[in-house]
Amino acid sequence: MSLARVHNFSISLDGFGTGEGQSHDAPFGHAGERLHEWMFTTRFWHTMTGRPGRPGGTGGLDDAFARQFTPGIGAEIMGAGKFGPPGWREDPEWKGWWGPNPPFHTPTFILTHHPRPSIEMEGGTTFHFLDASPAKALETAREAAGGQDVRVGGGPTVIRDFLAAGLIDHMHIVVVPILLGRGVRLWDGLEGLEKDYEVEATSSPSGVTHVTFTRVGL
Repeated sequence: MSLARVHNFSISLDGFGTGEGQSHDAPFGHAGERLHEWMFTTRFWHTMTGRPGRPGGTGGLDDAFARQFTPGIGAEIMGAGKFGPPGWREDPEWKGWWGPNPPFHTPTFILTHHPRPSIEMEGGTTFHFLDASPAKALETAREAAGGQDVRVGGGPTVIRDFLAAGLIDHMHIVVVPILLGRGVRLWDGLEGLEKDYEVEATSSPSGVTHVTFTRVGL
């Protein structure tokens, strides 16, 4: 069976995966881009975004971890808060934050209590909207993935729900040395989670720590 994987998910030292006050102009609330600055400098990010005037990027440890985002992934699952700001459900023209060619390039399933017709984007991404439990959503995504793995992309509430249901096989968390103080925490209610995983931590010269969780016996 294909695996359910989490990659490049950043949290603060106090465990917040996003800040407070998400809006159209602030996708991560008061956190801004601070949780993801480690990735923005990598070759992976520069290649993926293809932004004019920003060639290159750095190699090294952060880039090596970031690049694991894509290989072997056949579908993505994300929450409504990752797809858009509060109120996007009332905007029939909203198609996500990422422009006409989103970086997923696979079937992508948005968990929402307000399903709408699927949206086909450039580059192989098609957004599907599901009102489903984590287990049912994963089953649907696995069917679409054609034998490849499924990436659970966030936000923190979705990842926490999948962890609580015992559905995540491999997870890469990036601990960023900032304190947010408020927002949405990843670890609440998951006491003892580490007993089910082999955990490895690697410190990067950039100041972040890459922590991987691999299900015991996988």
